[in-house]
Amino acid sequence: MKKLVNLGAVFFTTVTLASTALAADNNMAGMKMDGDAMSAMAPHTSALTDAVVKKVDTSTGMVTLQHGALKNIGMSAMTMAYKAKDASMVKQAKEGEKVKVRVENVDGTLTIVTLMKR
Repeated sequence: MKKLVNLGAVFFTTVTLASTALAADNNMAGMKMDGDAMSAMAPHTSALTDAVVKKVDTSTGMVTLQHGALKNIGMSAMTMAYKAKDASMVKQAKEGEKVKVRVENVDGTLTIVTLMKR
């Protein structure tokens, strides 16, 4: 009997906490936030970094970039070779060209997933 009472109390507490959390979340839906607050909450999934193509190796699918900080992966500005997501990206990259890039860790390999001319 004691176990049943304790189990009931745990269940009631869990339901109460979950309801409170949902209510708090719904109350935030209509709140207006300034740009800084929104950007702090939003994942930086679309941020692009300025870079210059230094070398293109079509045989390996690697592109060497001189780039600014890659904040999404915590990398400071440097020059480094990265695997391109696909062969068409390697073909469009030209040495000396100014580009905007997005590099991500794809299955343990730093990979250029977006490459656009500036």
